[in-house]
Amino acid sequence: MAKNESQIEGRNAVLEAFKSGKTIDRIYVLDGCQDGPVLSIKREAKKHDTMIRYVEKERLDQMSETGHHQGVIAISAAYEYSEMEDIFNLAKEKNEPPFIILLDNIEDPHNLGAIIRTANLVGAHGVIIPKNRAVGLTPTVARTSAGAINYTPVVKVTNLSQTIEELKKQGLWFVCADMDGDLMYDLNLTGPIGLVIGNEGEGVGRLVKEKCDYVAKIPMKGDIDSLNASVAMGVMSFEIARQRLKK
Repeated sequence: MAKNESQIEGRNAVLEAFKSGKTIDRIYVLDGCQDGPVLSIKREAKKHDTMIRYVEKERLDQMSETGHHQGVIAISAAYEYSEMEDIFNLAKEKNEPPFIILLDNIEDPHNLGAIIRTANLVGAHGVIIPKNRAVGLTPTVARTSAGAINYTPVVKVTNLSQTIEELKKQGLWFVCADMDGDLMYDLNLTGPIGLVIGNEGEGVGRLVKEKCDYVAKIPMKGDIDSLNASVAMGVMSFEIARQRLKK
């Protein structure tokens, strides 16, 4: 459900935001600041698995909308995150085997927005993102999704590898996109499936890749050997959709 993203500035304001249960995606803290209120904010952030970024005063000054950041700026989510059961409920409502997109540290909001948009169009039942080292549901993500964020559940998890293990117990199997894999057309991509897409620079991390059942390669004939994350997700997910339609 939509809500306006807000930039929360000042130590008391940020601390109260945590205590009120407001969803905070990340906080920016003045590097080296160790006074009592800031330590309390950092404890709350760790308790809620909120990303903490340490920055110089110049960076905070640039970000500040009020000029009174007191060494701390928090960014709340533009949209509420869903629960895992929301994804399975959507699949059940459509009488379809679950189809989930899992993202390994996607940091570009335009990529995330495009992925959510494609996930909706391709019939995926939800998107899973990690809590740390990844972009959250910012206004840029919402705009780029072209409204799909209102219909496609997005779940934030602490550990992607552990989440894959838990979902395997519910009958899902996993394929990740990587140039070292088998040609995607040669794989059976039907049934309950999770598609794992890596970040813009490093691809799927080693630990996450090891949890996947299959590694799929997208055929390419150009002079470069990599695709934008959202494009790779689109190519792979529509091949999954094609195979599911034939089944």
